[in-house]
Amino acid sequence: MTGFGERVRAVFAAQGPLCVGIDPHAALLADWGLPASAAGARELGLRTVAAAAGRVGIVKPQVAFFEQYGSAGFAALEAVTRAARDTGLLVIADAKRGDIGSTMAGYARAWLEPGSDLEADALTVSPYLGPDSLAETAAFAKAHGKGLFVLCATSNPEATALQAGTVGAGTTARFVADRIAALDTREPHLWGDLGLVVGATVRRDDLGLMQGFDATAPILAPGFGAQGARPEDLERIFGDLSSFVIASESRSILSAGPDRIAEVITARAELYTRSHGRTPDATRG
Repeated sequence: MTGFGERVRAVFAAQGPLCVGIDPHAALLADWGLPASAAGARELGLRTVAAAAGRVGIVKPQVAFFEQYGSAGFAALEAVTRAARDTGLLVIADAKRGDIGSTMAGYARAWLEPGSDLEADALTVSPYLGPDSLAETAAFAKAHGKGLFVLCATSNPEATALQAGTVGAGTTARFVADRIAALDTREPHLWGDLGLVVGATVRRDDLGLMQGFDATAPILAPGFGAQGARPEDLERIFGDLSSFVIASESRSILSAGPDRIAEVITARAELYTRSHGRTPDATRG
């Protein structure tokens, strides 16, 4: 069974690092001429999947914009996720789940168990009940060829005080990164399956993620597009880590509307491919 990290590396080699976010919030639904409902979210999601297929390798549905419509919203998300995975796209469920014990095990089964209604390829999770609270979920993910993206250095400015706070001899962000790396057992030549969320607009040096910090698994980087980071900034922002970065864009792509989204995805994907740094090194880490 090929692990999630290795599947991401294969996507990078074939289609580049762009991840298309699927965020059917009310304003975008209106712009697309769709109702603010589960049916509208489903339609936007399915059209986005059709536009993304063959042009990029990864999509990221924002679960909240489906969940707000209750059971019908979850049914819409299931349809979008299933359609994406059926086309060969990797699906990152942006649900940011975080808990302990049997509760977290339930989330893992919901989002990562093969054959589950909500099955995705990876899940965003929160470490703020302690990174080791994710240990069983990490083991579950790896056992099923799935991945996790752990919130580490997020792009929202109000998180900086928490993530730059001190834990032991370093920052909270570095503590999270180091603990997750310790959970990600793997062969040295393979990419890990437990990645981090590191925003493209954060100052990594302020968060302890520069000196001595290396990547051994994919990095999910929000902050591109509408939040200000540009494709040509990727290598400047992430330096030696850039070949591990999944560049996530949502609003800046979806705002093109249903008639132009495929064209915009193609153009953005080409920009990111040119800006992605060196080819990922199979021996690194």
